[in-house]
Amino acid sequence: MTLTEVVLKYSYDHPFCDISRRFPYLKIVVWCNEEHDIIEITGENQEECSAAVEELSKISEAVDMLSDEHKIQLTKGSVAANWRNGGAVVLDHLILYFSPIVYEQGWEYCRVIAFRHEDIRRFLQRLEERVFVIEILRKVPFDGFIAGSLTLTADALFSDLTEKQMDALMSAHSNGYYRLPRKLPLTMIAKRKRVARTTFEEHLRKAENKIVNGLVPYLEMFRRAPIEKRENLRVPLRTSSKKHLKE
Repeated sequence: MTLTEVVLKYSYDHPFCDISRRFPYLKIVVWCNEEHDIIEITGENQEECSAAVEELSKISEAVDMLSDEHKIQLTKGSVAANWRNGGAVVLDHLILYFSPIVYEQGWEYCRVIAFRHEDIRRFLQRLEERVFVIEILRKVPFDGFIAGSLTLTADALFSDLTEKQMDALMSAHSNGYYRLPRKLPLTMIAKRKRVARTTFEEHLRKAENKIVNGLVPYLEMFRRAPIEKRENLRVPLRTSSKKHLKE
């Protein structure tokens, strides 16, 4: 049995496709289950981000929100689970479907691995039957190089983190600590959190060390691949720049 990896994009009647079409300079990334969506909106214009969030609020109620100047994350009742999207079609076939789902310029992007070529054919046929406009970006044999990465889960990465360590990491991120240049130093973030700088830094460093130690084995496996294979694994989601759109 030969596995096949397929990366594709499709456009259809879906709230996220519609919002990304109306705000073409934003990227919407969605992780979902049957009950909730975690939605990350990234863009260069804060006003557009805010307008997109307002549109999303009309679809389902936000449970929680984290935001900074350019990025807004929402935890919402699941929109993806309530729409007949590509992921739902995958469930009807012997195909593995991987999160996150990306919406940009009216397209939904996804990556799947099929066990048989017939499964791919039936999957694409079902999408077309539902009036999906489809474009295949990559279709290659899956040789097992990144098979180990398929077992990389949130539990494996984060289960060893304490609540204080997770809070320190999320606070540092939301306050722009990981930007270049940094938006705020640790001293200011700790002051906002009303904790000692040394205490906040200790929680943050421990969180970073645990996550890096968990990722290094997968990074090492990726690094061992030939450079040409690594290049092939990259899928450019943004096909048009602002300049191209204006033209």
